[in-house]
Amino acid sequence: MPTSQPIDKNQEFARCLESNQISALAPFHWLSLACKDIIRAPMLSLIYGLVFSIIPAFIMWLVFQSGTHLVILPASVAFALIGPAFAAGLYDVAWELEKGHKPTLMHSLKSMFRNPAGEWGFAILLMVIMIVWMRLAALIHALYPNVPNPTFEQLQAFLALGSIVGGVLMLCVFAISAFTPQIMMERRVDIMTAVVSSVNAVKTNASAMFVWGATIVTLVIIGFLTGAAGFIIIMPLLAYASWHGYIAIIKTKKPRGYE
Repeated sequence: MPTSQPIDKNQEFARCLESNQISALAPFHWLSLACKDIIRAPMLSLIYGLVFSIIPAFIMWLVFQSGTHLVILPASVAFALIGPAFAAGLYDVAWELEKGHKPTLMHSLKSMFRNPAGEWGFAILLMVIMIVWMRLAALIHALYPNVPNPTFEQLQAFLALGSIVGGVLMLCVFAISAFTPQIMMERRVDIMTAVVSSVNAVKTNASAMFVWGATIVTLVIIGFLTGAAGFIIIMPLLAYASWHGYIAIIKTKKPRGYE
């Protein structure tokens, strides 16, 4: 009678990495550490910050060209979807600093291909969510009043449904992307393991993640209010802080600290 083979935990599909529980105010500590990272790697932070500022600048240009505010909500959600997929380079900079190495642009660019299967899968997942959002946005737009200057009362159904659907979608994206890119880049696990672990980490630390999510929204609003120029600093700051959050929450066999 054949004996069952033991499961290799390193190859197990869709396993859930354990999470630490942290205080609700921990995200502010991550931001302070992120400021130190920017000071230690100013040129790389500036380069990535300039690249990331192009996306919101394009959104603002789109609003100006279209002459309507209706593109703001779908474009903002698209920005939230795209951001996590392109932050791997900044995560690598923070990781190199953690290890005491001197980060370089070439090394950070190569990091985007450390786990190609997982990273492509994650990009496709975000793309599918974006397509779903675009279709939902088109359906919601049908509720927009067909009058030249609609009143707030006439816009209530449109704004309420759009806000609810957009909020739920952004909450889901936040849960699956909070730590998924970092896990895939460092540990090279499959995408389901990274996604399940990220969702579990967010659920385990709901209060801290609420503070972190509110912080992200606040900084993004500030970025748009500065004409997208603020994103030159805001995007590296958020990426480095996200790496510190990953270190603080996702458990490892050996204790690690990065102060």
